Amino acid sequence: MGVILDKIRQFFDVDDWKYSQLEGETILRLGFAGDNGNWTIFAQAKEEAEQLIIYSLFPNNTPPEKRPEVAKFLHMANYGLIVGNFEFDYSDGETRFKSSVMAPAQDITNEMIRHLVYANVLTMDRYFPGLMGILYGGKTAEAAIKEIEG
Repeated sequence: MGVILDKIRQFFDVDDWKYSQLEGETILRLGFAGDNGNWTIFAQAKEEAEQLIIYSLFPNNTPPEKRPEVAKFLHMANYGLIVGNFEFDYSDGETRFKSSVMAPAQDITNEMIRHLVYANVLTMDRYFPGLMGILYGGKTAEAAIKEIEG
């Protein structure tokens, strides 16, 4: 389907990740088990735009009454992040972490993909307990960030 998608597949094959491709899409779906939780990853190739995007999808949507505190937490978490950012859909409570690169397909290497993927999942894993603490432990955004970032 495209050079970028082929390179993503090759990376995941070599790194021994199991994935499936969404029907009719240039998107791979993978599961990930971190130290702090499990979630779904989507790797998307946008061939014409020369973009590779990795999403880690937090497994629980935030209920309406917790959305202001989660939004505040994610805003605080985003400050200072070098690679990627958290995104929050206020309408349904979906939370995800996105990392991406824009480069000609021939310039995308396995190492570039490795850095993008692992920066993504390690960041989600780092902030996962904070999200869980707000959703299920009654923590404030400030307390959750303090526990994670010190």
